Amino acid sequence: MTFRVKLTGALLAAAMSATALSGAFAADDTIKIGVLHSLSGTMAISETTLKDAMLMMVEEQNKKGGVLGKKLEAVVVDPASDWPLFAEKARQLISQDKVAAVFGCWTSSSRKSVLPVFEELNSILFYPVQYEGEESSRNIFYTGAAPNQQAIPAVDYLAKEEGVQRWVLAGTDYVYPQTTNKILKAYLMSKGVAEADIMVNYTPFGHSDWQTIVSDIKKFGSAGKKTAVVSTINGDANVPFYKELGNQGIKAEDIPVVAFSVGEEELAGLDTKPLVGHLAAWNYFQSVDAEVNASFIKEWHAFTKNEKRVTNDPMEAAYIGFQAWVKAVESAGTTDTNAVLDSIIGVSVPNLSGGYSTVMPNHHITKPVLIGEIQADGQFEIVQETPAVVGDEWSDYLPDSKDLISDWRKPMSCGNFNVATGKCGGKGGS
Repeated sequence: MTFRVKLTGALLAAAMSATALSGAFAADDTIKIGVLHSLSGTMAISETTLKDAMLMMVEEQNKKGGVLGKKLEAVVVDPASDWPLFAEKARQLISQDKVAAVFGCWTSSSRKSVLPVFEELNSILFYPVQYEGEESSRNIFYTGAAPNQQAIPAVDYLAKEEGVQRWVLAGTDYVYPQTTNKILKAYLMSKGVAEADIMVNYTPFGHSDWQTIVSDIKKFGSAGKKTAVVSTINGDANVPFYKELGNQGIKAEDIPVVAFSVGEEELAGLDTKPLVGHLAAWNYFQSVDAEVNASFIKEWHAFTKNEKRVTNDPMEAAYIGFQAWVKAVESAGTTDTNAVLDSIIGVSVPNLSGGYSTVMPNHHITKPVLIGEIQADGQFEIVQETPAVVGDEWSDYLPDSKDLISDWRKPMSCGNFNVATGKCGGKGGS
C-alpha cells in the first residue's frame, strides 16, 4: 500500500531545508562505519552473529563518548552470501554511505571480491576470520588467523600429543581450504611425512551425503598408523559429516578430527554426542578463563537479552580489529584513511584471553593459538595454549611465497617484497 502526503510548495521547501540541515548536523557529529556481513543465504548462520557483535561494540563505544567526540553509527548491509554482491555493497558503503571503515566478510571468496574495491576507493576493511594467507593488501587488516596461527600448530599438536602419522585433509571446495591444505601438505612433507600418508578430499558447500567419504577415511585410517582428519569443512556440511563419523563408529580416540571452522556458534543447538572429544583450533574460546572475557560475555548476554548466546573466535577477531581502529583514529585525530593506516601499525589492544594483540607492519596481528576439545555442552576444554604468534602472510612452505614479506610502513610500503631479489612485486597477493 502507498500513502501519498500532499505538501504545498512552501511546506515542501521547508521540509527539504530541514532535512538538509539535519543531514549536515548528522555528518558533523557522526562517524559512520560499515558492517558487511551476510544476513541471509548459506553463511548467515555464522555472519549474523558478527553483525550483532559489531552493533554491540558500537553501542558500548558510544557510551564511552564515541570516537573523537563524535557518535559512531553502524551502516548495516546484507550481501546475502553472494560473493559478487559483497563488492557491490562494499562500493555502496564507501561511495554512497561515506563510511570511515568497514568491518566484514567471512569467506575468502567474499574478501577477494571486495579487495579491489577497497584498494580502488582507498578505504579500510577489517577481516575477522581465519584464512589461507598468501595475500597482503594495504587496505585490509587480517585479524583472524593466518595458517601459522591455526593450521600448522594444530597438526604439530596432533603429531606430538596424539602420535598422528597419517593425515586426511578434508575441506569445502573453495580457496581457503584449497590453499590451506596446499600449505599443510607441503609442511607435512617437509617434516618427513610420505605423500602416500596424506589424503586430500574436497566437497561442495552444503554437502550432505558423507557415507562414501567417511568410509574412505575409515579405510585410510586402518593401515596401522595413527590417523587424523584436519577439517576445513565450512558451514552446515559439518553437521552430517560428524553424524556420519558416529554412524560408522569412528570415535575421537580412533581418528580424531581437528576443525578450523567449527566453533561455539556452529555447535549451538546441535546434538554434540558425535563430536565429543574431537578438536578445534582457534585463537579464542568462550571457555577462556580471563576477566576481560567474562566482562565481554556479560555484555554480550545483556545486549542480546539471551543468556544462551555464545561467543566465538571471529567475534574476538572483530573485537580486536574494532578496538585497534578506535585507538588508531584517536591517535591520528582523524578518520582519514591514509592517516589511520600510518597510525595503526604497532597499536596494541587487549584480546579476550587476558593478553594483548598488536597490529604488525604486514597488517596481521599477534595471537595465541588454542587447541580445544569439544565437550557435551557445546563448549571447549582448552588442552593447549601457545604464547602470542605473529601472523605470517606468506607461507614459508610454498616455493612461490617463501622469499616474500610484507611491510606497509614507509618507505617500503609493499605487500610482497622479495628478499631474494630485493624488489617489490606489486600491490600484494590478491
